[in-house]
Amino acid sequence: MTRASSPGATTPGPTPAPARPAVFGRTLCAMVTPFTGSGALDHDGARRLADRLVTAGCDGLVLSGTTGESPTTSDAEKAELVAAVREAVGDRASIVTGVGTSDTRHTVDLARDAEKAGADGVLVVTPYYSRPPQSAVEAHFREVADASALPVMLYDIPGRTGTRIEPDTLLRLAEHPRIVAVKDCSHDFLGVQKVLARTGLAYYAGCDEHNLALYAVGAAGYVSTVANVVPGRLRAVLDAFDAGDTAAAARLQQEVTELVEAMMASGLPGTVTAKALLSDLGLPSGPPRPPLRPAPRETVDELRAVHERLTA
Repeated sequence: MTRASSPGATTPGPTPAPARPAVFGRTLCAMVTPFTGSGALDHDGARRLADRLVTAGCDGLVLSGTTGESPTTSDAEKAELVAAVREAVGDRASIVTGVGTSDTRHTVDLARDAEKAGADGVLVVTPYYSRPPQSAVEAHFREVADASALPVMLYDIPGRTGTRIEPDTLLRLAEHPRIVAVKDCSHDFLGVQKVLARTGLAYYAGCDEHNLALYAVGAAGYVSTVANVVPGRLRAVLDAFDAGDTAAAARLQQEVTELVEAMMASGLPGTVTAKALLSDLGLPSGPPRPPLRPAPRETVDELRAVHERLTA
């Protein structure tokens, strides 16, 4: 994008992209947790998938989040997954691992385990089920942030937890030196802009349909489930925007919309659709753990058809 110039004037180059607080990178994948056919943690599959994602353009990986089936993996498996992925990607990408639970003490223990395992940061979801008031939500996050030296990405996903991290709570939490980022699934675009305008928090779109929209108003990037299968396609959207070609960025975002809808709005969790498509493409995934169940064959065929239209 260039500014208009008067006749005879030198045409300036593209306007530089604004500085963004992107402590964990900008193109992060919410990686599935590969399992073997018997349901055990697939260490080798995790290494191979992580290497593929980073090679294809992800500069960060978020492990043991919603897509990573954190409610059904053990504490030991979470630490083992961090170690396996670190072995595969080295320092080529940041590793953020989910430690959020409904129990503050347990979350603190997981944050300390993540630090020992070699993570670069922790993803901490709002305590779920108990629906604490905002004062308790704030105290929970502060206690977890105080428990280790790792920077914290807050995870605001009220559709799953039942509780928002209200914008005013985020404004206060931003004062903590280790609370540095937010993965946003709040669907509150105004609230996000309010926090962006008043803090240095690095915001990451947690819903793939918002990747470009949030980036355009100053977010750091995205944490994407769809990136499990098309990491390069999603990165291209932000690359085009950073190059000043906003029309191309919009077109590229629109091109992935059909796949985003098929994976994230089909009535099945993104974990299930991502694993189904990865498996059909011959990539590490394995089955989801119960209570989640594998996608039916007709859904897999539909996903594959949408993927082929996008990548043809």
